[in-house]
Amino acid sequence: MRSLVARRRSFQFSHWSFMFAEIAIWSFVVLTVTGAVMMLFYNPSMSQVTYDGSYGPLRGHLVSKAFDSTMRLSLEVRGGLLIRQVHHWAALVFVAAVVLQLLRMFLTGAFRRPRTRQWLIWVTLLALGMAAGESGNALPDDMLSGGSLWLIMSVVQSIPVVGTWALSLLFGPDFPGDSIIQVMYGGHLLISVVIAALLIARELLVRRHGHSQFIASLPTRPTARPAMALATIGMLIILGFGFQIAPIWLYGPAKPTQISAGSVPDWYMGFLDGALRIMPGWELTLGDSTLSLAVLVPTLVIPGVFFTALAAYPAAERFLLSRRSRRDTLGRPKTTSRLARETLAHDLLDRPRETPVKTAVAVAGVTFYGLLWAAAANDQIAHQFHLAVETVTVFFRFAVLIGPVVAFVITRGICLALQQTDRHVAEHGAETGIITRSPDGGFHERPAPPQQERREPAITSGR
Repeated sequence: MRSLVARRRSFQFSHWSFMFAEIAIWSFVVLTVTGAVMMLFYNPSMSQVTYDGSYGPLRGHLVSKAFDSTMRLSLEVRGGLLIRQVHHWAALVFVAAVVLQLLRMFLTGAFRRPRTRQWLIWVTLLALGMAAGESGNALPDDMLSGGSLWLIMSVVQSIPVVGTWALSLLFGPDFPGDSIIQVMYGGHLLISVVIAALLIARELLVRRHGHSQFIASLPTRPTARPAMALATIGMLIILGFGFQIAPIWLYGPAKPTQISAGSVPDWYMGFLDGALRIMPGWELTLGDSTLSLAVLVPTLVIPGVFFTALAAYPAAERFLLSRRSRRDTLGRPKTTSRLARETLAHDLLDRPRETPVKTAVAVAGVTFYGLLWAAAANDQIAHQFHLAVETVTVFFRFAVLIGPVVAFVITRGICLALQQTDRHVAEHGAETGIITRSPDGGFHERPAPPQQERREPAITSGR
């Protein structure tokens, strides 16, 4: 009986949007396997050696052992380059799947009880995925990762009070020091262990509470998990085999006094780069200390507010709804236990059009992120359209403030219009294009009869 219940509550593909979580899980499996293989060949040391590998243009140059081992893994180990590229692509897909999963849960209301803990797990996975990606990008110790270290140093220095102390812990007395690669390597492994634990905890919660579902869902397909695993792993292998990524032999080894031109971060860090580019050069002087708001606000304040808002949204919505529904239809106050029971009873997912404000908030957030992401290419936009960089920068400064408001208003209006259309179809039926003639000689369209949606209870824990 226990195995039957566990099978019933495991992954069941009843809607296409449920695949995002599976893509994230199997991408992390690929990350774990490829990362374990690379650990056998990678040396996280910044000690200098003379490169004598197979890549001629770098032969005879002083490089770190980290860079040298990554070059040997890429060009001299059979299948090493494929493993590296699959690992990198899996990291990008993992973060993308987590973002889409969060967006799906937000738009459909899947963050409500009893699945609030799953929502918090996915929010934490997004932050950890970004941190794991950045720490992993620094490990090859190439010119591109050296630029990332410069940015990390600037961000840490902008932290009030403890910034200098934290900088000395990371880099030592001098930049870049001789221990930052070991620190990033240890942090990368630790973050991976925490991500694995969170994914296991999420799977246990799904088995306990079951999957939510839409009112009109497709029949469940319990055999979808192996298919999703094969599709995800196969696509990552195709990406790693056919699309080059992170060619460190073209970048060269990292040098403290140099940085690569035209370098851009991974897609999920683009919004931070854009925020840095359009942020005015504001500074705040407090006594003998100067606070660099131009770095602190875009790199720490904006992400901090973003993740705090994501984590706190379920509790905030629950509080607002409880304030709004403290009395029943007869005007009597509801007890706390009754409110809790009613909250736990919402197992069916929302259609985005049914919650116009929440949907509009999501679209406004995506618009804000998209504009910051586009601002990361302000120099390229100016070059392609023959504009001044200052003009493009000023445009994005206003766009990130006005754009989300416009997106909110438009999305809310679209949702309300769709609701009105649904009510009209429910009352009068759908248009068929069939014209009939009445006995009095008039012509009328014969609408299809309104369809009654069959409500099926979602799989719950039985409590």
